[in-house]
Amino acid sequence: MEKWTPKHEAPEPLEGPVVSTVVGGTILWFVLFLAQLPFYGWFTDRGHTWWVWTPLAGAGLGLIGIWYVRGRDAALKRHAAQAAAKDAAGAEAADGALGTSTRADRPA
Repeated sequence: MEKWTPKHEAPEPLEGPVVSTVVGGTILWFVLFLAQLPFYGWFTDRGHTWWVWTPLAGAGLGLIGIWYVRGRDAALKRHAAQAAAKDAAGAEAADGALGTSTRADRPA
């Protein structure tokens, strides 16, 4: 089993415009389905109707993918906003604990 064990760490996941990439791929699958639909008889005569239905299945799976990546993107943004709010609250607490004050806090 040691022979197949990787000897290096996995690379960091690629981040980018994931939602638009999945939407574009889904549109492409659906366009391929529509482009092959007029030739359905030709595919049927040769026993290759799976060529017509494969892009439709890809478009259907793409719709599931769109739902998934939109939820993932929203969760990542929500997590980043919570982390930023927690950092800001921690910085304010640290300022108060150190006794630093602003000019407005000082008595006149």
